[in-house]
Amino acid sequence: MIIYCAGPIRGDVTHQKSLTKIIEYVESLGHTVLTELSGKFHSTIPLTDMQTYKRDLKWIDGSKIMIAEISGPSLGVGFEIAYAIFQRKLPVLAIYNSEVQHISAMIAGCDSPLLTIEKYRDEEDMKKIFKVYISKLSQK
Repeated sequence: MIIYCAGPIRGDVTHQKSLTKIIEYVESLGHTVLTELSGKFHSTIPLTDMQTYKRDLKWIDGSKIMIAEISGPSLGVGFEIAYAIFQRKLPVLAIYNSEVQHISAMIAGCDSPLLTIEKYRDEEDMKKIFKVYISKLSQK
């Protein structure tokens, strides 16, 4: 399955390591992960903002689901989630670290059935959440 992974790149990157662990795990299960943080798709030439925007939307368009790390604030991740849900009608798994007190009200308050929000404690918890999520999607 082709999966887009979203996470802060320029914003609060405190939990970027968690996103990297998600990417590694999802790839280990045989899925193709589209993300700026993947070494497979990293551009050696810096992209302009417009090129990044077009590339990321193209990646979302080509994905079956999105996983978003939402522990830290990021305008880009919020935009990508909204695009995936409301424009592309893609299911989105948004995860955040249990130590985070508050996530964006715009995400937490979204009542779209395409959005699943889960809290994780550690790497093993993230893996379990992803496995359960994929299993539920496969049953639909």
